[in-house]
Amino acid sequence: MKTQLKSQELKNNLAVFSGTESFHKIPLLNTVITDGIQYLANEADCFWLVTDLLVIAKSLMNRSHFITVDFKKLNAEMQDTLGYEAVIEYSDGNDNILETQKYQTTDFPLETIRLFFTNNTLMLPNEY
Repeated sequence: MKTQLKSQELKNNLAVFSGTESFHKIPLLNTVITDGIQYLANEADCFWLVTDLLVIAKSLMNRSHFITVDFKKLNAEMQDTLGYEAVIEYSDGNDNILETQKYQTTDFPLETIRLFFTNNTLMLPNEY
């Protein structure tokens, strides 16, 4: 089993991506991901999350051509109050929330992350 990178190391490594050299096809969804997202999925062992993000973001393209995806783990108090561990908000980039997804549990190593989805492509903000 692959050991996940520590959260800070993963953040630091994601920060160096700028643009992308390759687009990685996800044929089932007719979408692509960038090098940074491919790295994130491999190193954080979170292909499940990438797939979820792609499905929801693609379904929202009729409402906005540009989607921001904001993942956030809740603190223990909020988890107890709300009954779930993490939330993902999909917005149009102008703080208009289009969809919210709640996760009862997650093994994703980062507390927060923002991603962009446009032109059927999921990317890190620094790859836009």
